[in-house]
Amino acid sequence: MASSGLQLFAFGMALSGVSGVLTATLLPSWKVRVDEGSSIITAVVQLQGLWMDCTWYSTGMFSCTLKYSILLLPTHVHAARATMVLACILSALGICASTVGMTCTRLGGDIKTKGHASVAGGVCFLSAGISGLIPTVWYTKEIIADFLDLTVPASNKHEPGGAVYVGFISAVLLVISGMIFCTSCVQKSPQTWLYPPRQQNNISTTPLENNSAYNLKDYV
Repeated sequence: MASSGLQLFAFGMALSGVSGVLTATLLPSWKVRVDEGSSIITAVVQLQGLWMDCTWYSTGMFSCTLKYSILLLPTHVHAARATMVLACILSALGICASTVGMTCTRLGGDIKTKGHASVAGGVCFLSAGISGLIPTVWYTKEIIADFLDLTVPASNKHEPGGAVYVGFISAVLLVISGMIFCTSCVQKSPQTWLYPPRQQNNISTTPLENNSAYNLKDYV
């Protein structure tokens, strides 16, 4: 089994990844657009998220509108919603399983059971990380494609917001912690192949001794 310190380090990264994925799912800053207007007083910051759109005015006012219509949303928004919710669920299951699988806890019973729980937690973290990487990369690709498209008007061009970066970094942390937990149950036993057991020579020497005695009698 891996050391308790390494598992605690992976568990800390997993906790950071879980909180980051949940925060990125709820934040409305997946797409950002700043409209300065004619002066700084009329500046407007438009934020678009998975569940709501918000507008911040330079006067200090802040308003948000929920996205009630499902049919009007593009495909990548639906995919981002589903995969981010799935990442939150899988990461929560990974926290429960990895808590049982860590060697520093008294849960899970024997070492074999803890190893299985550790692998299960690692698989959940890996799946959650992949589920978090898919929407962040896809969303960023769509934003950049619209930004570079000359046919799209300037009023509809946005830039990636902070939620995309938070989701991407959190997904990477989940993947790394999942790899650590998946490999933490490997038991290293080099003696089984570096030093194979020696075979004892059980050949009896009694017949040889009898033959030699018989040969000596022939010369008497």
